[in-house]
Amino acid sequence: MDIQDAYQLVNRTIVEFSTQFRRVPGSAILLRYIKSNYQNDPVRSAIELFLFLFAVRYLLAPKYSTRKENYVKLREDEIDELIEEWQPEPLVAEPTDLEQVDLERTPTIAGPTGYKVKLTTGKTVVNFSSYNIFNLAHNDYLKDRAIATLRAYGVGPCGPPGFYGTQDLHMKTESDVANFLGVPACIMYAQAFHTISAVIPAFSKRGDIIVADKGCNYAIQKGLQISRSIIRWYEHNDMADLERVLQKVAKEQAKKPLTRRFIVTEGLFENYGDMCDLPKIMELKEKYKYRLILDETYSFLTLGRTGRGITEHQNVDPNMVDMIVGSLSHYCGAGGGFCVGSEEIVEHQRISGAAYVFSAALPGMLATTASETIHHLQVQAPELLTHVRELTKLFRQHLEKSDLLECTSSPENPMCLIKLRKVVLEERGIEKGEQEDKLLQDIVDEVLNQGFMITRVKALPGVVPHQPKIKIVIGVGHTKKEVEKAAATIRQVAAKLVGKFRK
Repeated sequence: MDIQDAYQLVNRTIVEFSTQFRRVPGSAILLRYIKSNYQNDPVRSAIELFLFLFAVRYLLAPKYSTRKENYVKLREDEIDELIEEWQPEPLVAEPTDLEQVDLERTPTIAGPTGYKVKLTTGKTVVNFSSYNIFNLAHNDYLKDRAIATLRAYGVGPCGPPGFYGTQDLHMKTESDVANFLGVPACIMYAQAFHTISAVIPAFSKRGDIIVADKGCNYAIQKGLQISRSIIRWYEHNDMADLERVLQKVAKEQAKKPLTRRFIVTEGLFENYGDMCDLPKIMELKEKYKYRLILDETYSFLTLGRTGRGITEHQNVDPNMVDMIVGSLSHYCGAGGGFCVGSEEIVEHQRISGAAYVFSAALPGMLATTASETIHHLQVQAPELLTHVRELTKLFRQHLEKSDLLECTSSPENPMCLIKLRKVVLEERGIEKGEQEDKLLQDIVDEVLNQGFMITRVKALPGVVPHQPKIKIVIGVGHTKKEVEKAAATIRQVAAKLVGKFRK
């Protein structure tokens, strides 16, 4: 058969197929539809043909069972034997020796908290372990406003903010926080701890890069873990090392697709008490094109002339910081946390912040308390903060007389973190870690016996090994005499207990 004969055969076949097809009812309509579609949108015709062929392929595909028994069948006696051998893991691990000591020695307050509290043992002590630095726990106006809100709105919203949990109280508090800090918008979370843990993964995803301080608190570390981003650490509060890490990342990513990049740090560090160098961080952030997430949990209401945080204290425009995270439960006397920034930053979290979307909203009485506290501090903060700083300075002056102890906190920080000097540990043969923790706990217990309630920083997993410290918080309700005596008592007790160690 030559080419001409083959062409004629194909042509006759096509004509015959066309004739037979036209005899099918509805064929004329289908032909007009295909012809019209192809002329107007040939791409659509191709997609429809593909979907048609896929449907035919799917319908003609061989069936298979999803209930195939692809496992080994066991006899009844084997099943019983495995059940008898199985030992479930405990939901909570057994406490360590140090944790058991903590549980046994933790004092319990009977009645309301304050600067002087009564323990269940009947003893009254001066409280240096509370974040009540502005004496808000005894503010009758705040109590009355909280009770009135409780009666009007109930105990809690019983739903997430995006569903039916948002009340006018929450919107007012968000507006008050934003206005207080001088930024466009604010979003409020129901718990302080999970605020930063939700903010970080709301913006940084797998493949993005986060450069974080090694000394960041546990909540930040959980947020970094949840984000599944690429984490690069720099030495605690070391700006030279931060720039080195940023330069290294820039070289590594030079020929790779562009990703989102963040710097994460704290205003006042929870684990050290010291302050970050925000102007230098801002300079590096702009130089290397990063966004900054700043955790001001411990610097909000404590730093700056009016308590607006480290941005006010170090003269940095808060609008230049991409995200500022803070707490309404530590020094604010309420509950929950917040994140402030641009309108876009805030609105994105309303649909992407897991702790905002899936958690019940903050109880209305706590939102009211936070709002009223901010209004109260807008007038009283300069005077109150000046008084707190004078008392903190006085405490540090008396504590510095000790050759055994040193305070790692910044002078402006009312939360004083105290540790044993490194030379003391070496000279006395005190092992770092659990033995040092137990010694500090003995100091805490003996100081309590002498009338002052202080506490010890508890160990949490971290990038940097736990550094045992004593925590003391100074507030406006303390008198100069109480502060001086507390510092002297801590010095004397430390000297007595450390003196028992000999290398």
